Amino acid sequence: MEIYSVRINFEEAGMQTVDLPIAEGESVLDVCLENGIDLQHNCGGVCGCSTCHVYVNKGMDSVQEISDKEEDFIDRAVNPRITSRLGCQCVMIDGNIEVTIPDQSQFLGH
Repeated sequence: MEIYSVRINFEEAGMQTVDLPIAEGESVLDVCLENGIDLQHNCGGVCGCSTCHVYVNKGMDSVQEISDKEEDFIDRAVNPRITSRLGCQCVMIDGNIEVTIPDQSQFLGH
């Protein structure tokens, strides 16, 4: 199994960029949760909501293609962009990736 790198940037003030290992077949959400990064995932990471929304800055070709279902949920996300993906659906195929996590402080209970 190949190991790649994910660079995670944060919109939230005071959060430092981190570089973490990510394995082939692993999602950005998985890596965040394994490393104590609080990426919301109200549906449990099954592409059933939009709370794990991230922006892919580099490496879009390194993750699985977007599905129609994922596109529908991204349309409901806060401030979606052309580079928006759901962290639970950003599953590594090969290569490295760089993402930005939108400010999570907008979610209740944070």
